[in-house]
Amino acid sequence: MADTSEQSFYDFTATDIDGNELVQLDQRYRERGLRILGFPCNQFGGQEPGTNEEIKAFAAGYGVEFDMFDKINVNGSDAHPLYAYLKKKQKGFLLNAIKWNFSKFLIDRRGVPVKRYAPNEEPLSIIPEIERLLNESV
Repeated sequence: MADTSEQSFYDFTATDIDGNELVQLDQRYRERGLRILGFPCNQFGGQEPGTNEEIKAFAAGYGVEFDMFDKINVNGSDAHPLYAYLKKKQKGFLLNAIKWNFSKFLIDRRGVPVKRYAPNEEPLSIIPEIERLLNESV
């Protein structure tokens, strides 16, 4: 049983701003409870220089219907508190810093970070772990 005195993923908030494999995962597992949350970040080679509105329009062009949030920082002293928490709970390889866009965290139904995936980890490769978590009762 998880220690209820500790924070969980659900204790954090981010502002809603209203990769094809993420879209596939969303379409396949949304009705079973999977939620994919996208947090744009411009800390990696300037890949997200646009405004929230521009990023949202760009993502819509790729069929993104999962939740997209305000652009945030994920590293450094001004990192969003959610990412500070995620990095604390699921350590990275060598360093805890997020290495590049499309780093992924898998969170269980109780809000506990279960695993961290590198940016080059294909979203469809984590289907067995997603299914295992979706089949668990809360």
